Amino acid sequence: MLYYIDKTGNRKPVHTVEEWNTRRLQILDSMQAVMGKLPERKHLPPFNTQVLDSLTTKTYTRYTIQFTVAAGETLPAFLYIPVKREKNKKIPAMLALHQTELIGKKSIDGQGPYINLAYAKELAQRGYIVIAPDYPGFGDLKDYNFNADRYESGTMKNIFNNMRCIDLLQSLPDVDPDRIGVIGHSLGGHNAIFTGAFDNRLKVVVSSCGWTLLHDYFNGDTAAAQKYGGKLWPWAQNRYMPLIRDKYHLDPDKIPFDFDETIAAIAPRTFFSNSPLNDANFSAAGVKKGITRIASVYAFINVPGNLRVCYPDSGHDFPLQEKRLAYQLIDSVFGLTSKR
Repeated sequence: MLYYIDKTGNRKPVHTVEEWNTRRLQILDSMQAVMGKLPERKHLPPFNTQVLDSLTTKTYTRYTIQFTVAAGETLPAFLYIPVKREKNKKIPAMLALHQTELIGKKSIDGQGPYINLAYAKELAQRGYIVIAPDYPGFGDLKDYNFNADRYESGTMKNIFNNMRCIDLLQSLPDVDPDRIGVIGHSLGGHNAIFTGAFDNRLKVVVSSCGWTLLHDYFNGDTAAAQKYGGKLWPWAQNRYMPLIRDKYHLDPDKIPFDFDETIAAIAPRTFFSNSPLNDANFSAAGVKKGITRIASVYAFINVPGNLRVCYPDSGHDFPLQEKRLAYQLIDSVFGLTSKR
């Protein structure tokens, strides 16, 4: 892990933080070889935010909004604003990303079958400003046309959308622009990692059931793996990274990045992984191998405590105990005292 490629194409050991930063940029380049280039972020249009609906509870107001992320591109989201806020005091904010669920952002609002995954609503109840967008192909973006957009992957479209969510949060007068984090489960878990790697404004990244090493990934569908030519076929759908199929032929040895590198690119910022022992998709064994390599980077940068991982005895879930630990970690990073 602690190496970089020099100008002659040879591996060189990392001895300085500057050399690690070179390696980090090379990891981002490798990710873009699979996801497509991150679009230019200069000269972006105004948000033109529209409030479509609102719901007020005892602890927060939830606004249903849509806003402009680029010319001809709008993004639907929930925006949660806590009711009790100290006057003239900025508060931290969180980007909350949903799992693979047709109802999209509603699934992390406590709607649908996954009541225990209501982390968007729960973080608002703890005093955070929260934005929860839909991933393309889900929720109010269920009819998204991946073949007609300007992105090489749904993953990169989502990363761009997420970065615009951070832009929007930073534009809000009540948000502390230096205290923003991201949390997600499953689909949201790996997109929290991807967005955290590209965007240094995210000071804490929480991923639940979001990753394992590519060699250790398996969704349990042997017949589909045989049909499509490899067990990485779910990653190669148009809404994710089709170049994994078209360019890298579902071969993890050919794909130029892996999740341990992507997470290492988040360092020195805080990273928390909930990785259940019985997750049928994201093998805990692969996580343990990856964490060892990631830990070497956090130790090299002298922030070993900023890397946290839990291995609950459960399946593909975000158990209450681990979710509580994640919330407490977020609170500690941002200096927030929650009564919940």
